[in-house]
Amino acid sequence: MAHAFRTAVESRDLDAAADLLAPDVQLHSPVAFRPFDGRESVMGVLTAITSVFEDFEYIDELESDDGTTALIFRARVGDKSVQGIDYLRHGDDGLITEFTVMLRPLSAIMAVGERMAPQVEGLAKA
Repeated sequence: MAHAFRTAVESRDLDAAADLLAPDVQLHSPVAFRPFDGRESVMGVLTAITSVFEDFEYIDELESDDGTTALIFRARVGDKSVQGIDYLRHGDDGLITEFTVMLRPLSAIMAVGERMAPQVEGLAKA
C-alpha cells in the first residue's frame, strides 16, 4: 500500500499533503542552507516545487520500522533529468515531523535552485 504522502502528491492534492505534516514540521532542502520550519513554510516549498518539476513520478518506496519512509522519484527540470529521494520521519501520531529532500545530479540541483529561489525567498528561517 502506498504511503499517504505519496498518494497525495501523485494526485496533486496539496491539501491532503498538508494534512499529513506536523504543525512544526521541518524541511531540509538540497538548495537551501537553512531548513524550512512549520507547515506553512513547507507547503510554500511544496507548492513551488510542483511548478518547477515536470513529469514527476515516484518510482519506489522504502519503509522502515523506525518511523521513516523514503520515497524515490524522478522528474525533469527543463532539459535536466532529476533523481531524488523524499526522506520522511514520522512522529508517534503518524504525522511527518521531518522531511529531507535529496537530489542528483548537481546540474539538476542548480536548475531547481535557480527556478525555486524567487518562489521560496523568505520561507527559510533566518
